[in-house]
Amino acid sequence: MRRTRSAKIVATLGPATTDEPAIRALFERGVDVFRLNFSHGTQHDHARRLDTIRRLEKEFGRPIGVLLDLQGPKLRLGTFEGGRAQLDAGSRFRLDMDPTSGNARRAPLLHPEIFAALQVGTDLLLDDGKLRLRVDSFGPDFAETTVLVGGPISDRKGVNVPSVVLPISPLTPKDLDDLACGLAMGVDWVALSFVQRPEDIEEARAIIGKRAWIMAKLEKPAAIDHLDAIVDLCDGVMVARGDLGVELPPERVPELQRLIVRACRKRGKPVVVATQMLESMIAAPVPTRAEVSDVATAVYDGVDAVMLSAESASGKYPLEAVAMMDRIISRVEADASYRIGIDATHEASLSTTADAVCASMRQVAALLAPAATVTYTSSGFTSLRAARERPAVPIISLTPDVATARRMAMVWGVHAVLVDDVHDVAEMIECACRNACTEGFASTGRDVVVVAGLPFGLSGTTNLLHVARIP
Repeated sequence: MRRTRSAKIVATLGPATTDEPAIRALFERGVDVFRLNFSHGTQHDHARRLDTIRRLEKEFGRPIGVLLDLQGPKLRLGTFEGGRAQLDAGSRFRLDMDPTSGNARRAPLLHPEIFAALQVGTDLLLDDGKLRLRVDSFGPDFAETTVLVGGPISDRKGVNVPSVVLPISPLTPKDLDDLACGLAMGVDWVALSFVQRPEDIEEARAIIGKRAWIMAKLEKPAAIDHLDAIVDLCDGVMVARGDLGVELPPERVPELQRLIVRACRKRGKPVVVATQMLESMIAAPVPTRAEVSDVATAVYDGVDAVMLSAESASGKYPLEAVAMMDRIISRVEADASYRIGIDATHEASLSTTADAVCASMRQVAALLAPAATVTYTSSGFTSLRAARERPAVPIISLTPDVATARRMAMVWGVHAVLVDDVHDVAEMIECACRNACTEGFASTGRDVVVVAGLPFGLSGTTNLLHVARIP
């Protein structure tokens, strides 16, 4: 099975898509990577879903990526008397470490790290930004605030501190337990929530090592201040527009989305745009025209993947949502202006042998219009550098490593194929030509552009480009 588009689809599994027939149907309609959201469900639930994915992978003979999305630290208020309270604009409101239920004058906030990071004038957002408080004074265990935007508030609503870097790890004890479970199960990507600093990626890397690739979820304004360093350290990035849109004015989100996408494309790191892409399809069989345009805009910008959340996890129309996403991507990529935009936003390559070879591949593909580009890679490095160039033809990624093949399911334009080790250039070229045909990309008399690194099996050595004609 092969896709005829370059941008990939990530779909979240949940109560609406938990059994094998549902997961199979999602895959057949276009899902490339399945997201296991550990904010919901049990580890046992996710393990069953992953087992199903691996069975389907064997049946269809196509690598399928699995993304473990960690919950991260959730900062929440405690409870209220009667379960709720009304905060009026202009009134005084206290947050403190007293665990007793709150009221219209005070509430428990059992997060000392928040108080430690506050400053006078800091804004606090409650319930996804519906209420706003301004800090007037504070101590190690309290904050006196003025309600700027009031409204109803109820038990355990979230707290956001948009202008402050909180001294808190992105990995909670629950996350560490979920991470150990996911790595033992064999997930391919780990999405790290609440990333604020490059050190957060380093902390996760020390635990994960090479067992999975790390995707930084950018949902905090503080992360944007360290964008380049974070992108350099992680393996991929998710534009998590939900919390980002809470902590920043909504009109800034499109600007930052494009900033993040450009930073990732420049470095050749996969980038995923997520949250509310086809939100109305949770309850309706068709999306709004604005949502279609939102997905299309991300594809026109050259993102690696677009993601469905509740649409596929708990919505009424998960299959229709995936099919719609597939149609939007295919339509955009068939538009002549899509290629013009991709070429216009292409960043200059690095002064390295690998990028020189891949930049040449891009030019050869534009001049000769071959059937495909074929990369031979063990670590995925060659395929990532080839995908960075956004060539006008598909990229067939041949690899002897099943983990690499699955990770490539997230990468723009890459069709991964698991192959045996090769021992010399002639064998590799024969393997490239054979698989280009068997995978449905090429036929007798067509050219393929082969890119690889010598010696084989050594990461980061991309140094060979060869144009081969299918005999």
